[in-house]
Amino acid sequence: MAVTASGVFLPTFRDVLDASQLAVNVDSDTFDIRLVDNTITPDFDTHDLWADLSSGEVSGTGYTADGNALSGFSMAISSGSLNFDATDAAWTSSTITARAAVIVDDTLAGDPLFCLLDFGSDISSSNGTFTVQFAAGGFLQIDLTP
Repeated sequence: MAVTASGVFLPTFRDVLDASQLAVNVDSDTFDIRLVDNTITPDFDTHDLWADLSSGEVSGTGYTADGNALSGFSMAISSGSLNFDATDAAWTSSTITARAAVIVDDTLAGDPLFCLLDFGSDISSSNGTFTVQFAAGGFLQIDLTP
C-alpha cells in the first residue's frame, strides 16, 4: 500500500463543523507540517489523528520527529473558495526521502489531521535543503461555490 492522492481528512472537518469535539482556531493554533514515506495508506474518511499515520513519518539527518511548525498559516475566501496557505517549509542540511507532507493541528490533543499533500513520487535530499513549496494559491482550496 502507498500514498496515492492528496486530500482532506474529513473527520477533522466534521468535528469542527458540528462543534462536538474540535475547536480549531486558524488564527492562534500551531499547525505542523510532517513528512511521511510511501508506506502509509491514508484513509480520508476515517483517519483523524496523527497516530493514524505516524508510523510512516520519515527519519534522517536534518529532520526532527513531528516536523516543523508552519509559519504564516492563513485562511482566506476568494471567488467562492476557502484557501489555506502558509510559508514554504524547509529542512536544511537534510538527508531524507518523503512521499507526502501531512498538516496537523499541533495545538489540539492528538494532533488532528488537516490534510495530506502527495508529492506524486518519492522526493529526496542528500545533505541539502528539502523544501515543500506551496502553490501560489495556497496548499489547499475548498470550492464552496454552489
